[in-house]
Amino acid sequence: MSSIPLHKRGIEASQLVLGCMRFGGGWNRNPIEAEHFKEGHEAVDAALEIGINMYDHADIYTFGKAEQVFGQVLKDRPGLREQIILQSKCGIRLQGGDDDPQRFDFSESHILSSVDGILERLQTDYLDILLLHRPDALVEPEEVASAISKLKASGKVRAFGVSNMSQGQIKLLRAYTDEPFIVNQLELSLLKHGFIDTGLHVNQLAARDNVFPEGTLEYCRMENIQLQSWGPLAQGIYSGAPLGDSPESVAATAALVAEFAERKDTTPEAIVLAWLMRHPANIQPVIGSINPKRILACKDANTLRLTREEWYRLYNCSRGKALP
Repeated sequence: MSSIPLHKRGIEASQLVLGCMRFGGGWNRNPIEAEHFKEGHEAVDAALEIGINMYDHADIYTFGKAEQVFGQVLKDRPGLREQIILQSKCGIRLQGGDDDPQRFDFSESHILSSVDGILERLQTDYLDILLLHRPDALVEPEEVASAISKLKASGKVRAFGVSNMSQGQIKLLRAYTDEPFIVNQLELSLLKHGFIDTGLHVNQLAARDNVFPEGTLEYCRMENIQLQSWGPLAQGIYSGAPLGDSPESVAATAALVAEFAERKDTTPEAIVLAWLMRHPANIQPVIGSINPKRILACKDANTLRLTREEWYRLYNCSRGKALP
């Protein structure tokens, strides 16, 4: 399997990433309990067992509890911090009241204060990668550049990236800083296959219904920006989750995934991830589970490689219609 773009930048990250959004209990203000620390350790154990050395956070996950739990895991395991790649995100401000709406904030002061909070919760001196979480409509690129410069100079952040951004938004930020953006994390999956549709719908009316920003996939590949996928397992819809009133294409795709898994003596999770990882962009799936069994079920994705025919069968089935 080809190297992921991060390897070309000297960051020896695993292709599978553990997303830590569910660490620390639910999205509430309840205190962290002993069980949450136990869950954190068990999730990290499972991730390490299948070779995962990269962990994805955000300052808002479970209102900061996710980073707190992970920070305690690091404290309990001396030496682990230097063996892993830690990534977190900032830029989303959750609603605090009628006069304090949920919003996006890429101001210099918010970025700097967010990183200080992240480091404190994670009980570490630095982040390997900081992502700007969602595009801020009021972004001042000069402020972002200034924050990046200060964070880099202080050693608090070693590298930078973005999440949920188009090529134009990345280009705007890059115009004001010499620091490269090395990651773009987007929703990509066998279910959310708009990133593939965009390329196939050129000069097609179907392109009007696709929300994936045109040219972003190609831009990231040309600029050696690591594409990361959030939601790569699509909430388990192809690997055992209840289908409910899902379209017929979902049920058909789940059945095809199961068929491939049986044929290859692996798990449905591995098939779904292998579909993403077969793409020549060498996408990094961010697995958003703290269930050890669910994490371990992803193991074979590291070595499984689908044929072109298998890849297109899954894609066509998920589309629920013929190629244009």
